[in-house]
Amino acid sequence: MRATRLFILGALADGGPMHGHKIRAAAKLDRADVWADVKPGSLYGALGRMAAEGVVEVVRTEQEGGMPARTVYGITAKGRDELAAIIRAALADTKLTPDPMQLVLLHRSVIDDDELRTAVRARRASYAEQLEFWTNLRVDAEPHLVGLEPVAFDQTLIRLRAELEWHDQLLTAIGAD
Repeated sequence: MRATRLFILGALADGGPMHGHKIRAAAKLDRADVWADVKPGSLYGALGRMAAEGVVEVVRTEQEGGMPARTVYGITAKGRDELAAIIRAALADTKLTPDPMQLVLLHRSVIDDDELRTAVRARRASYAEQLEFWTNLRVDAEPHLVGLEPVAFDQTLIRLRAELEWHDQLLTAIGAD
């Protein structure tokens, strides 16, 4: 899936014409880099490429005071079609991404049990930290969440809890000590 394109086209479809700085600010405010792998710094380049492709268009240029001029972009009909296609493709994509841990466990004889246990504990601790981060973020965001956003947050929480459960199962299987 092309997350950056989806973010930009969605922002323009939902919010109307806006300049790149506003789209970037929305990505930073929404923490899109954390949950959608949308890098705010990549948005300007993507807007330029998307304008060249005709999925967004320059609506006008604005300049306030001594600030640099800002180009305001809008979504085109072609862009709306692409947005719908990206959404449909994302909804249809149920492929489970392979986890390299499966190969690691297949070839675990290369490292001893103590090293494996230490690494698995470290991975588990990392997932526990991520769960705490996302749980706190969910609490902080709660007053601002609308529509299906709470359910989107919950998917991340459920996935992290599943990782913790699997790591606990793995630690039991290799022996706690």
